[in-house]
Amino acid sequence: MASATDPCSFSSFSKCVTKHLNLTYHVDFDSHVIKAKVALTVEVLVDNFTSLTLDTKDLKISKVTANGQAAKFALGPKHSFKGTPLEITLPFDLSRGQHVIVEVTYETAPSASALQWLTPEQTAGKKHPYLFSQCQATHCRSMVPCQDTPAMKHTYYAQVSVPKELVAVMSAVRDGQEPDPQDSSRVIYRFRQPVPMPSYLIAIVVGALESREIGPRSRVWSEKEFVDKAAFEFSETETMLKTAEDLAGPYVWGQYDILVLPPSFPYGGMENPCLTFATPTLLAGDRSLSNVIAHEISHSWTGNLVTNKTWEHFWLNEGHTVYLERMIGRSMESEQFRQFKAMGGWKDLQESVNTFGANNPLTNLVPNMNEVDPDDAFSSVPYEKGFALLYHLEELMGGPEVFMGFVKSYIQMFAYSSVTTEEWKKYLFTYFKNKVDILNKVDWNAWMHTPGMPPVKPQYDTTMADACIALCKRWVKTKEGDLGNFSEVDVKTLSTHQLIEFLSLLLQEEPLPLSHVKRMQEVYQLNAFNNAEIRFRWLRLCVKSKWEDAVPMALKMATEQGRMKFTRPLFKEVYNFDKYREEAVRVFVAHRAAMHPVTSNLVAKDLKSWGQF
Repeated sequence: MASATDPCSFSSFSKCVTKHLNLTYHVDFDSHVIKAKVALTVEVLVDNFTSLTLDTKDLKISKVTANGQAAKFALGPKHSFKGTPLEITLPFDLSRGQHVIVEVTYETAPSASALQWLTPEQTAGKKHPYLFSQCQATHCRSMVPCQDTPAMKHTYYAQVSVPKELVAVMSAVRDGQEPDPQDSSRVIYRFRQPVPMPSYLIAIVVGALESREIGPRSRVWSEKEFVDKAAFEFSETETMLKTAEDLAGPYVWGQYDILVLPPSFPYGGMENPCLTFATPTLLAGDRSLSNVIAHEISHSWTGNLVTNKTWEHFWLNEGHTVYLERMIGRSMESEQFRQFKAMGGWKDLQESVNTFGANNPLTNLVPNMNEVDPDDAFSSVPYEKGFALLYHLEELMGGPEVFMGFVKSYIQMFAYSSVTTEEWKKYLFTYFKNKVDILNKVDWNAWMHTPGMPPVKPQYDTTMADACIALCKRWVKTKEGDLGNFSEVDVKTLSTHQLIEFLSLLLQEEPLPLSHVKRMQEVYQLNAFNNAEIRFRWLRLCVKSKWEDAVPMALKMATEQGRMKFTRPLFKEVYNFDKYREEAVRVFVAHRAAMHPVTSNLVAKDLKSWGQF
């Protein structure tokens, strides 16, 4: 077994492992806390076992018992982002192989980093409050005292009491509901998750939710204002699930539902089992943006079924998921489409490396996470550098069918467990035992432990990108007097994906003259596009070219949704426009309280690093 420590967790998993959690939640919207009890079923791995450490963050612990007997407990010193270790001393000692049920009674803090409490005004319906959680990477400890490390996998059961006009859903199978016997104005929802999973995948949402069936094992959930639109957008879900099963093996989680969150959700999606969380920015456009859902579906195998053992090995989750997502795209669209998406991914990687700096150790595929907050390390590096490595290996080993055979076998081999890069690599060498001489030529140190761009740049098929590249070059080279040569015909034959790529390419160039972006708006009417990916790139392009009319639109987009992929770069573009620097700060301060805590903290850090705040 690899080392039994995790630099992001206080819990030592060499002495004991959590097998099951039983959660009892009372969601209190008035005080913005969850009053809770958790019973952890813990298996002991050593003899003379008398104490254990759990991760907590800002929790108010009132009582701890072990097998029903009072247990002594103490909270250790608070760490800036890891929270506070909860040291529990058992009233008896145990031997290897025995189990103990440790029950903790506690309350979350109103500022719990896993939870966002929305006022009715922050929802689509404007009538009821809303609560959602986001535990990845290390925020579960602010919601549940636990061994908060992806090395640990457990099942869970939950009972959640909420006001009866609201609905609760979790990352688990729904197991019925009943009136709360303690309070007739409340209802209890029950959930069970029989498949072992890491703590970061525990998720809860409470709000005025409705659902629609979108397939034999799928429903879409959201506020009623979005639900029918969401059902239409995600109608291809079952086709994607079947495509993924053909590639990766059976889907083991039973239900695959999608929950469309309010706009402040900080990510594009989150792969919570049985209930993928999705940003509403996916609803503003057309169904071609379903690659976010393809990505989250893929996580059902790579991430949820086979999990990175610690956050240093995050690329195992994300690199394989991007690989599988693009294989789904290949099956549903074409190989050219997969190549096109891979090229776009390489550009995203280049942008992340530029942002961090080419010598920054956080651009390593396997970074050292000692005293590093995983939120600060978040970028496209594990996704796209990971994908680039897998694509490079695919080329060396004999193509997509051959390499997908390995990926499927790796998933079967490590299903229900957590793995390190070393274990993955050892299995790669075992699976391709006839090609070890080729694998030995790979510069593993450059790929894994060296910052910056990968040592090998793949040669992707540019068929779908050529039109985007040609149009980009035309705009860059055209003199002001020749702007009349552009017309709406230029973009008529481009797909949504190609239009996004065209704008991405322009963003990599020097800013266009103001006359050019004004002409582009005249002929392509880009301000009228609701598709978030197009709008985000277009507004960045305009602000870069110092078009003052775009500034309020850019700040509006930065604050009316909270997806970090959009919000952080938009604030940065406006901040870099000297004349509007103070406006960027003013708008951030005005909207900060309504933002998700992870988003507001990172935008504040961005502004600080640019010399403000």
